[in-house]
Formats: sequence, structure tokens, C-alpha cells
Amino acid sequence: MAIEGFDYKGFAESMSEQAKELVPKDLQPEQQEYIVKTLGNFTMLAGEAIYNDESLNINADQAVFITQIIAEWSFHKSIDLIHSGIDPQFWDSIMQKIAFTIFEVAKQGVIREVPQEQLLQAVEHHVVKVYKKCIEDLQKRGMINESVKEQAESQSNIDEMARKAAEEQIKQKEAPLEEADNRRKEIQKRREEVRKQRKLEKEMEATAGCVTKRQMKLMALAMLLKIMPRDKSANIIKDFDGNDKKLLNHYMSIANLESLLDGDILLTCLREMKDSLPIKRTLSTDTIMRDLLRLYKSNTRDKIEKIIKNERPLVKRFISQAYDGEYSGLPLKVAGIVAQYVEDSI
Repeated sequence: MAIEGFDYKGFAESMSEQAKELVPKDLQPEQQEYIVKTLGNFTMLAGEAIYNDESLNINADQAVFITQIIAEWSFHKSIDLIHSGIDPQFWDSIMQKIAFTIFEVAKQGVIREVPQEQLLQAVEHHVVKVYKKCIEDLQKRGMINESVKEQAESQSNIDEMARKAAEEQIKQKEAPLEEADNRRKEIQKRREEVRKQRKLEKEMEATAGCVTKRQMKLMALAMLLKIMPRDKSANIIKDFDGNDKKLLNHYMSIANLESLLDGDILLTCLREMKDSLPIKRTLSTDTIMRDLLRLYKSNTRDKIEKIIKNERPLVKRFISQAYDGEYSGLPLKVAGIVAQYVEDSI
């Protein structure tokens, strides 16, 4: 059965149109055409293969994710080949190996539900590995010399685009006063929320019977489970450990549970549980900056800088400027991966 909502032809055409706007303008027309054509062909082939493979059992979003990875890396590595000094007669075979590798790694990662940031890192690792092996094979066969090999291995258009974006951001680092004022207000609002949260936590600790914050959350959850169908609530409770499971069942048996809880504290518990649930967000500079500011408030700068001490200068600059409320201009997907990496490492 075809993947509902996945228009691979339209998606491939869209990626090709975007590539036309992004290809380096200093390249020859035939080189620009090669980049766009290569990206379009591999995106179309990958999309069609996914669309017709009934064994995959993936949805439209996952299908788009896989084909988009292929489109992006096809764009970057075809540019790297153009700048590599390698004869054009070898480009297609190298790109085919890279595209096949991306397709298999991304497909298996999605099927196994590998976290997105880990999957993107795995794809990058294998792309670099295959690209380097193709270059080494050409040298062993006597098709290129050591000089061309070194030039080819030094190419990384994805890093070059990130560098240029960072330089452009530096030129325009003076943010509008209104934007800076809004940022300060947001930071102040977050500080107020933290103060209120701490106040509520103290009130919870002082409630009768010394009810812990975890117990209060279990009580709040019990209230929600009581109004759910019995089979659904039982399915949720079975995933808790023994002690929490007993507490949940006990709280659900209390007829007037809601009258025993403070309304403000209850709302806070429900809000925290809601905020902890995974949500699908549109990646943007605002969401990335909000995530980083949240980490900065609860962790020292030294702690975060130790996490990224071995990272690339662009990553370090991105994290450093984020402390001052400035977005350094990394591509959104790269910035999102960096922000998630820092959060997971804390």
C-alpha cells in the first residue's frame, strides 16, 4: 500500500527548485546543472523506492525525512566533488555510492526509531567514510595523485555554508532595539516563572502529611486516569514500577481526591507533565534560542563549555553568542542538533 500523503515527485521537484537558488554562483552553468540534476534524480529515486516498498511501514513524515537527507547530502557532496579536482567521469559513481549509503542508513534508522539527532550523526559519519574510501580507491587505481586526493578530502561544503552564514550574522549582529527589548522581557518572564515554581514547591513540601512532589504528580495523574476508559488507564498504569503503581491505584480509589488537592499546585503538576511530553515543533531560531536559554539558566557556563570543548569553532561560537541572546547563523538543522546535543549531555 502506498504511503498516504507522500508525494515524492512533488517533493523531488521542490528540492530541485530550492537547489537552483542555493548553488554557488561562481560555478560554471554546467556544474550548477549537475548539482541540481543529481539532487533531483537521487531524491526522486529514493522517494519512489520508499513509496513502493510496502514492507517499510512508515508514514509520510518519515518518508520525507529520509528523502530530504538524501537531497541535502547530494547537494553538498556534489559541490565537494566539483571542487575536488577529480575528473567528472568519476563523479556519478561516487555520488551513487554515497546516495545508496545514505538511503540504507536513514531507512534503517527510521525503522528502528533511532533518535533523530543520532541518526543524522550516523548518516554524516557514513557519508564521510564512503566519500573518503572512494577517493582512496581512485588513488590506488592511479586515477588521481596525492595532491588531488588531499584536495578532495579537504572539501566540506556543509561546513563552508555554516561558516558563511556565521560571517553574515556577524555583519548584522546589531539586532533591532525592539527585538532586544522583547528578548529581555522574555528572560524576565522566565525568571518570574522560576520564582513562582520555587514558591509552589515550598508550599507543596509544607502541605499536610509531607506529600512529596512526585506523590503530588501521581495524584494529578490519578485524577486524569479516573476519567479515562478503564482499559486505557490500566494500560498506562502497567508501565509504572511497583510502588508508583500501588500509589496510583490507591489515589484512584479516593472518591474526593480533587477536593484534597490545592488547585494551584495541581495545575502546576499537570503543566509540568504536559511540558515533559515530546512534541513535534517547527524548527526555528526562536525555538532553538528558547531551548538554549532554558539550559543556561539551570547550568553554569563552564559546565556547558566543557561539553563542547572538542567541537568545531563554529559550534563553540554558536553556543557563546547564544549566551548573549544572539543567533550566530548556523543552518537551522545543524543548530537544532547542537542544542539537543548540549541538552542530552548535561
